[in-house]
Order: sequence, then structure tokens, then C-alpha cells
Amino acid sequence: MIFNREEASASLEWKCSQAFGERNPDEELQDVDIVSAIEFDKTGDYLAVGDRGGRVILFETVGGKNTPNQHISRSELEKRMDFTSASHPEYRYKTEFQSHEPEFDYLKSLEIEEKINRVRWCAAPNGSMFILSTNDKTIKLWKVRDQKVKKIKEMDHFPFVSSENTLLAEKNFMNEHNPPSFAHGYHLEWTENMATKIANVGNCVHARCQKVYPHAHDFNINSISNNSDCETFVSADDLRINLWNLEISDQCFNIVDMKPSNMDDLTEVITSAEFHPIYCNLLAYSSSRGFVRLVDMRQSALCDHSARILRDAAESHGSKSFFTEIIASISDIKFANDGQHLLSRDYMNLKLWDIRMDSTPVATFKIHEHLRPKLCDLYNNDSIFDKFECSVSGDGLHFATGSYRRDNS
Repeated sequence: MIFNREEASASLEWKCSQAFGERNPDEELQDVDIVSAIEFDKTGDYLAVGDRGGRVILFETVGGKNTPNQHISRSELEKRMDFTSASHPEYRYKTEFQSHEPEFDYLKSLEIEEKINRVRWCAAPNGSMFILSTNDKTIKLWKVRDQKVKKIKEMDHFPFVSSENTLLAEKNFMNEHNPPSFAHGYHLEWTENMATKIANVGNCVHARCQKVYPHAHDFNINSISNNSDCETFVSADDLRINLWNLEISDQCFNIVDMKPSNMDDLTEVITSAEFHPIYCNLLAYSSSRGFVRLVDMRQSALCDHSARILRDAAESHGSKSFFTEIIASISDIKFANDGQHLLSRDYMNLKLWDIRMDSTPVATFKIHEHLRPKLCDLYNNDSIFDKFECSVSGDGLHFATGSYRRDNS
């Protein structure tokens, strides 16, 4: 579902797909091919997709990139705007890599599946792409970059150049604007012939694991979020939030701990965590009680006191039933780029908050109101515990979230 904060936009054609790639109508969808995580980079030029098979697949836009600070002429900008208005963005396959493999925790006798829970884009210095990916227990940092590759069609061994120096000699001669002449002229003639035997230079995308951040969570990781300082990130499970430095993989700091001394006293769990997009000291996290807590990490090492709690007062004072607490659980939160607004998604609604107003959301979009009479059936088949994510467009005017197909509801 998509919502517009201002006017109704042009109708968009939506196609539901659980996996990428062309498939025959009678071909059965494999469980490992089902998409489990998806994330655009800040420019919108690249798309990262994680699946249940532990793979991360990258896509890039077809056409011009939206790289910031690049010089674009007015005529070129007008052409791009005309093209954008006439057609929808198109993405093509770039590369894929195996991020996680299935593991077994022998201490807990627990199988750890390879399914990707979250992917996040990091800052991209020197033209390389950095991606954080995580399954239930282990976070990894990947570096993806384009490499130019020369493919040699054929090669004749020249008697005056040893075989191990052939490519080096060819490269040195080709890089010179005015190649030197020699008394016998053989070297220059060989280089010109060699150039005709090299195929066109192509691009090869190479992915390499830079860091592995293991064994920091007793419970399954439900979210990761990059900080605006481009140096740190957080990972969250049901009871704890850990702060990491991207360069240090063997140490993290526990900044939120909701685990009680007696687990029988547990009243809520953490469901999502998100850094503020502008201020690196502010962190928001949601809970199963329907609260969104904002914490200032400068106040103390352990952020056990909230700077602000976003709570819908209308729901707190309304009529309650057996399902009230279940459907109030927030499954996902996202900041808008302005840092002033925040989206939260519970089972029934998508809410837009102004973080300066902690008692009432700015807007409430009723997603599953038509399912309210069926909550008992949804509870019996466990569908009431389904989790839905949400997202904000770069301009902050459009929101997207998940739902069920109406004809199956």
C-alpha cells in the first residue's frame, strides 16, 4: 500500500512478487528464493535484496544515476525529468553474493538459518559500495566494487620478452602517449599487434566480506541501523540494543537492556531500532506495548531512561479487549529524511508522528480496519502475529507498507 501526504499521485501499476527472475507458470517457487529483506540506497540508484537462501542480490537503475553533487546541464536535467514523468524507474541485475550460510549452535543445540533479516547501505567512499547484512545471529559488512577486466583473445610469445612480463610490457607501452622508438623497432611493432589481440575492456563486480560481527545477541536480531556519523551502527534483538563501530568487529557496547532479573516479570520486548538521520546521538526504538522511545546517547552509557515516549493517548484510554495489546505491538519504525517525522506500523495502522508531539500522531492510516471483526480467527491461525514493515520516500511525501490481498482476507 502507498500513501501520499499531499495530493493523489498518478496511478501506479503494482505487481506482487515474492521472488525475482522470470518463471514458468507451472514452476514451483523454492523457499530459498523468497525475498526476505529489501533496501534502496539514499540516491535510489541501487537496490539490495536479501532472500531466504542467504543471498544478497544487487540491482542498479537503467540510465543516468542520481549521484549527488554531479554537474548536470539544464537541458540534460529537463530530459531526465521528462523521461521520469513518462515512465517508471527500471532496474537491472548487477551482481549477487552468498552472504550467510546455515549454521548450528552446538552450545544451545540450535539451528541458525541463512535467511537474510535485514540489509542496510553504508556510506560509499571511493566509489565502492558497502552493505550490512544480517541473519538471526551474525552481522556482516560487505564491500562491492567494479573492477575493469581485460580479456586476451590470443597471445604470441615474443622472444625478447619473457612470458611473465608480457602483460606488464603491453600495459607500459599502451599507457605512453608517445611510445619510444628502438633501434631495431621490434618492441613497438609487437605492442601494436598485441593491442589488436585484446578484447574490449569489461567490468567485473567483486564482493568481499570486510567484517563479521558475531555472537553478540542471545535472541534473534530484528533490526540494524546505520548512524549518520558513518562510523557506528546498532543491532537490536528482543531485549537488547548493541552499539558497534564499523571498524571493530570483536567488541560492542550494550546501550539498551530490557531484560529483567526475573524473566517472569517481562512485560515488553524490543521490536525495532532506528537511528535519527541527522543527529548521531538520537536513537528511536519501538516495543510490543505500542510505544516508541527516543533516547539521547549522550545522557548515559546505558540508555535506560527515555528522552521522549511517543504514545497514542486515544488508544490508551479507549476500550480494551483481549486483542488490544497484541495488535498494538509495533513491528517497524522509520524516520523521514527531515528527522522531524517518524512512521510506525502496528498490525492495524500506519501512523505518522511528529517527534515533538508525543501524545498524538499527525496522521493515522487504517490498513486492516476491515479485519477487526475477524481478529478471533486471525488469532487462532496465528496471522495476528504477522509483522509488516514500512518505508518513507526520499521526499517524505509517500509512505509504503505491507498488507494482505483483499480477496483472501
